Amino acid sequence: MQFLKTSLLAGLLLATSIPAFAQDAAPAAQGEAALAADPSGDFVDEYGTSFSFTLCGESGTDLCGVLTNLEGESATEENLAFVGKQVMQAQQTAPNEWKGSLSAGGMTADATITQTGPDTIEIQGCRAGILCQTLAYNRV
Repeated sequence: MQFLKTSLLAGLLLATSIPAFAQDAAPAAQGEAALAADPSGDFVDEYGTSFSFTLCGESGTDLCGVLTNLEGESATEENLAFVGKQVMQAQQTAPNEWKGSLSAGGMTADATITQTGPDTIEIQGCRAGILCQTLAYNRV
């Protein structure tokens, strides 16, 4: 679980402020961009960790994330047990933003998922409210 804790969890357990999707756009264009953005699909970070995101929940506006791949140091036997499993669920709090939790290997972190563009998602996570980081994922 070492790399999952350091790469995935540490990365997702850590956060910085993320700008809203199309924040600088004109209000009309911002609304159109928000409607055009679809977080469903497969996304990978620079380390090879990937998620498959789908809209879920009773309202169909929650965002669920299934861990689909681990590469490098994160691909330990303990971490590989979470591949193919839902490790994240978040409720929509604003257009292109969801807040919820990431759980894997007995660790849980607060997570904010922001779709920053049609093919990019940033996941910020904080553990204990002080250890925060953001990881960027690109659609594949």
